[in-house]
Order: sequence, then structure tokens, then C-alpha cells
Amino acid sequence: MSTEARMAVTERVSVGLRSQVLRQINHWEGAAERLDDFEATASPEAWASLERYVGVTLRGGLKQAREQLKREAVAVRAGFNAAQSRAELERVADHVALFRKRYLQTELLVDFYVAAVRARANPEVGLQLRACDVMADRVVRGALEQLSVPVPPIMTYFTTGIGASILRIGTRLWDGSLSPIAAIRLTYHNRFRTTSLFHECGHQVAGITGWNEVFAEALRARLAGAATEIVEIVASWASEIAADAFAFAYSGYAAVVALSDVVAGRGAEVFRLLPGDPHPISYLRVLLGVEMCRRFYGMGPWDELASSWEQLYPIRDAPQFSGTVVRAVVPLLPRIVEAALLTRMPCFRGKTLAEMVDPQRVSPGALREMERKAGGSIFTSSHWIWNECVRLTALTGLRYATEPEHGAAVLKQQEDWMIRLGNITARAA
Repeated sequence: MSTEARMAVTERVSVGLRSQVLRQINHWEGAAERLDDFEATASPEAWASLERYVGVTLRGGLKQAREQLKREAVAVRAGFNAAQSRAELERVADHVALFRKRYLQTELLVDFYVAAVRARANPEVGLQLRACDVMADRVVRGALEQLSVPVPPIMTYFTTGIGASILRIGTRLWDGSLSPIAAIRLTYHNRFRTTSLFHECGHQVAGITGWNEVFAEALRARLAGAATEIVEIVASWASEIAADAFAFAYSGYAAVVALSDVVAGRGAEVFRLLPGDPHPISYLRVLLGVEMCRRFYGMGPWDELASSWEQLYPIRDAPQFSGTVVRAVVPLLPRIVEAALLTRMPCFRGKTLAEMVDPQRVSPGALREMERKAGGSIFTSSHWIWNECVRLTALTGLRYATEPEHGAAVLKQQEDWMIRLGNITARAA
């Protein structure tokens, strides 16, 4: 091939490469521009169902992520416009590939938050979530304000599945940014038994205060003398035990029985022990909740719960290793309760969790006294609903556990007053 022919082929390759790169830049640049439309897929009513400061914070964070992506698009196009040689075009093509990846990460981020907001599109669901937002703020604020720590904006949302979870404020997100709010995922099947909300709030408090790390050391100290391997296994569960203790402190037996209903399984499922899983073995987790009740409330319906678990799930049916762990940990449960609720923590300014959040306020006796004092208005009065929404959840959970023949009516009361609470916050917005 002559020199002239080779030059012609090279020129055609360069033109083709330039066209290919330009087309991809146009596509992903346009996609980045159209990310603004994502926000509109959640209705104004859905956005309005968020507390104002939460919505403002979230929209600000989403705008920042989109603007960062647009700035990167400008840089990629500038590189393309300046490219003169094939080698420079190939480098731009690499930058386009990276930009495509960044777009997809940002799209995932935006879609996650906007989908959570879209869950509020149904008016009744939106009001229920407003109620959950209020309760989440109350329990986190109740702990953090004692420590003079700012309370993060919190958004709740419902989705399918078996268990709740949280994306804590400051979590590193898909696009590399930090979550501007705490987003708590609750499940549809459990939306009127909202003690899992308090568990997830416990994770948020722990993340801000450093409680998990301090608590793991407290467990090691309290369990001194037990087999080292067992102590380390229990310490590895510190984050989940802490969140369970937080939920118990705010809702008492309701948190224990709701957890029991979620983690109950068939046969050996309740003895499953997965390497690296921060969740305790389900069997132990339920008995630990029972031990919390015994430590603070004495004898009660939780004793029947423990007996039913022991009958349904004989330890002899557990796999060998998890059975060994269960047998070793059961005698340690009182000490684990002491570590979780009755040990002074430097991260709590020398207080115990029980001093910060008194479990006696949600004892069966205290809840029944609140019900007696309020009379028939406890689930309809704006005063009681606004001021005692967290303890009303504890009361509903207690009644649901101890009055199963009235279960449907109990949950209907919870649904109704949550909608009333949502209406109260909507009027105040």
C-alpha cells in the first residue's frame, strides 16, 4: 500500500473514531442533563409529605450530585474538542467510559432516593410515613440531644421484604458522595408494628456516637472468663445487640415479640450462624430480648415466649457448631444485658443506655397506667398521639402480643392513629 493510501486509511479511521467518541459524549451528556427529570417522577404531593428540612436537605444533596456529573461532562467535552491526534481521541474515549460509569452510579443514587419519596404518593401511605418520620426523629433526638449532638434529617420509606434497614447519614454512596440524610427502610408487612424503626434508629445513634466500638469492648469486659472464641463471637454482634437494646429501651416487650415474629423460621433456620454476619443467632437474639424484659420487668408474657421458643426449637436440633455457641452464650445473657443497658459508656458521657432512655417508661405497668389515665381518647386525642406516639407504639405492640384474639382490631387502631399523626404534621408543615 502506498504512503498516500495509508494516510487516507488513517484519516478515515480518525474520522470514524472521532464520530464514535462524539456520539457517546452526546449520549451520556444528554443523559446527565435529563437526570433533572428524575425528581419529577415523584409527585409534588410525595415531596410535600417529607418534613421540610428533610426535603430541602435531600433535594440539595441530589442537586449537588447531578451538578457534579454535569461538570464532569463539561470536562470530557473540552478534552474532545482539544484532541488532535488518534492517541488523544483514544484517551478521550477512556474518559467517556469512566463518565458512563459515573453517570450510572449517580443515576442509581438519584433513583434510590426518588423511589423512596415515590413510596409516599398514596395519600394514606404518605401520612403513615410522616408518622414514622416523627417517631424516628423523636427517638434519635431523645438520645442525641442529651449528648449535645446535632440530630440528622431522617426519611422513612416502605418497601417489600422481610427486614428493615438503614442508610445512615454520611454513608459513602454509589457515586462517591456522602448520604445527606438517614434513610430508613421499613417493610409493608410490618408497617403497623414499627418497633423495627427504633432498631434502625439505634444504628444511626451508634454510628454518630461510636457506640458500637465502645460496646464491643464493654462486652469483652463483662464476659471476661468465658471462652475467648465465644467472647469474640458475641463482640462481633455488638452493633445488632446495641440496636436491639435501643429498640427495647423505647418500646419494651413490643420490640422483643415483633423481632420474634420476624426471625422465627423452620427447624435449624433459627440456629443459622453465618461468618461475618453481625446479627446474633436468631434463637439467642430472641432469648436476649426476653432477658432484657426479665431484668427490668420481672416475670411476664415474655417467659411464655421463651418457653415456646425452647419447645419449638430444641437446641439438640441445631448444627453442631452453632449449637455449641448457643449452649455457651445462654448462661451469659444476663451479663450481655448488663453490658448493653447498665454499663456506663464514655460515648454517652458516662451514662448507661437505661439512664438515657428509661425502659421502665414502657413497662407493661406504665403503659397500662397511661392507657387508664387517657381513657377512651388515647388513640384519638391529638394531645396523646402527638406527645406519646412512641409509647403508643409500645402499647399497641404489647396488646398485639398479649391479646392475639383482638390482633386485627389492635393493628387497625395503630393504623388510624398513625394517619392522625401524619395529618397533624401535615397541617403544621
